[in-house]
Amino acid sequence: MDDNGGMPVVQNTKVSVIGMGSVGTAIAYACLIRGSAGALALYDVNAPKVRAEVLDLNHGSQFVPHCRITGSDDMAVTDGSAVIVVTAGAKQKPGQSRLDLAAANVAIAQTLTPQLLQRSPDAVVLFVTNPVDVVTFAAAQSVDAAPGHVFGSGTVLDSSRFRYLIAEKADLAVGNVHGIIIGEHGDSEISLWSSVSVGGVPAAEFRRDGELLFDEEAQRRISSEVVNAAYEIIEGKGATNLAIGLSTARIVEALLGDEHRVLPVCTVQTGACGVSGVALSLPTVVSANGAGRVLEVPLSEAERTGLLASAETLHGVQQTLGL
Repeated sequence: MDDNGGMPVVQNTKVSVIGMGSVGTAIAYACLIRGSAGALALYDVNAPKVRAEVLDLNHGSQFVPHCRITGSDDMAVTDGSAVIVVTAGAKQKPGQSRLDLAAANVAIAQTLTPQLLQRSPDAVVLFVTNPVDVVTFAAAQSVDAAPGHVFGSGTVLDSSRFRYLIAEKADLAVGNVHGIIIGEHGDSEISLWSSVSVGGVPAAEFRRDGELLFDEEAQRRISSEVVNAAYEIIEGKGATNLAIGLSTARIVEALLGDEHRVLPVCTVQTGACGVSGVALSLPTVVSANGAGRVLEVPLSEAERTGLLASAETLHGVQQTLGL
């Protein structure tokens, strides 16, 4: 019961997904099977495609938590959303870097964001479209939204790849590994080895059978694998979609559940760790209000230098795009 005449307040758990390509579809599917949302609205300019995806998802409704699924090529389907996930844009081709995609996808974000927020003024808008840092910066600049209401999926997936590789090498469950990637979601990202903990042991001191597992060579190899993971997957199957679907569903849950969970999402930085005027990923508190406080994570000298170089790379791209 609440104090509004004894009627319970019904929480808005409507999530809209913009763009029904392989990533948008994977996000909708992950949200459905994890029970992340109370309602899913799918939008795409391709009407037969979006209708087909809605039918396909609805046909499995017996086997998942209850969720109302709608879809259309009319943006009105997104009206009154709590969270809007944007995946719309040109997709990365084999051999193409995320930053090469920038111009086309920035233009799409600048057009879409104001239209979406006009229909759902209180929504939090989460960008997954690559290059996510530059696209998020452009989208945030295109509207006068509350701070943290427009942010990007950032390095949440990269950090999951990072933890998986560390866990594999240590022969432990991934839940026992804590570690994050910061900076650009792309080639200049930084693995924060100085704060990695494996079962509570700092990575640099973690031994198995008396042998140090994470020496400099192992660290370099794992960091490089994280950066190149997407290229390998795109080469093999055309797109990365399943893990980004799961990691995005996890961000959606932190928003709708008002979890105050620390995730390395991408926001327009205003001075944390010496970075400002650019959107990139740092550990950030995610709650119902969107992306909030950015934590000042301790950085080694090399990590700080790497982060500032990553910010510089993104600054350069923003300038060439006139942002």
